Amino acid sequence: MSLSVAVLREQADGERRVALDPASANQLARSGFQVLVEKSAGEAAGFADEQYADCVLLDDPELIVTMADIWLWVQMPATEQLANLPDGRLGIGLVYPHRSPAITATLNQHHHTCLAMELVPCNNRTRSMDVLSSQATIAGYSAVLRAAQLAPRVFPMLTTPAGTLNPARVVVIGAGVAGLQAIATARRLGARVEVYEPGPIARETVESLGALLISADTAKVDGTGLDEKPARDDQHQVSEKLTECLAGADVVISTVALPGISAPKLISKAMLDGMQAGSVIVDLAAESGGNCELTVPGETMTHNGVVVDGPLNLASEAANHASVMYARSLLDVLDLVVDGESIVVNRDSEVIDGILLTHDGKLVQRDAIEPPANA
Repeated sequence: MSLSVAVLREQADGERRVALDPASANQLARSGFQVLVEKSAGEAAGFADEQYADCVLLDDPELIVTMADIWLWVQMPATEQLANLPDGRLGIGLVYPHRSPAITATLNQHHHTCLAMELVPCNNRTRSMDVLSSQATIAGYSAVLRAAQLAPRVFPMLTTPAGTLNPARVVVIGAGVAGLQAIATARRLGARVEVYEPGPIARETVESLGALLISADTAKVDGTGLDEKPARDDQHQVSEKLTECLAGADVVISTVALPGISAPKLISKAMLDGMQAGSVIVDLAAESGGNCELTVPGETMTHNGVVVDGPLNLASEAANHASVMYARSLLDVLDLVVDGESIVVNRDSEVIDGILLTHDGKLVQRDAIEPPANA
């Protein structure tokens, strides 16, 4: 008998993504799985039920998870849903167990095997499974569009009979995956872009996107072409440089965050007080506390004429493509734990052992519950 896979409509507030887009779900079904999809599961992401042509569509989510051997999700289901699963099932998706200890207790109590997608290591071998990077790409793009809507001015330079409008000045803080996508998107919209990265960064990477790297005048460049993290004596100078850039910015996109760790406060209230009225900060680190001292997660507030936006789950705003990328990562992980018609959890696999949160009633990744302190 073939293995059954459950895909339900996401229940988290504001979540529009779906674990499997129709193409991925149908591919899985054609490979021998029975794919059980809750009706309207993909509707919010722009996928009609008819597109899941090779899948079994059902109305009852409780029946679906009872029938399934494997449950795929985007955001972690409620503990009561997990408790209603028959014991010993496999679940794959984003978990973030430090946010809710009850999740791990429930998984262990019912001997569920859980693979936490946020634990996928970032290297060449696992690139296709790295959902944090793929979703950060969407978030960086969405952040710029959000900023463009909040800002009281247009991004590109425009020459009109009524005069010439100068391009908006955008400062991107952080040149990780989200930051780089924010840079590229802001440049496509015609803005002037400057970039501040608190860690080492290849200047060529930033400049290739048409942006200018902000750094202290005394910052050194080593043989690898990376700007070194400034020494303590230089930190004040870098802070002054950032303050100066923020004062002239029309838009700031802040992206410095790591899973399970509070975001560093890079934009102080004093910096905010020095910004011009009408400028906008979109803080992508809001889910982990925010890079701005005044960020309120999930809210948009104004301080002395400066808009501070703390959006949550920005990847969901482009749910269609976010779901497509997320689903491809799930299929690659699923391929590692399924052998024919059996689920095989190979602890000798570095990838599987790295993302295995719970197995056989035991917590495998304790660091996921007790994340390291801030550096």
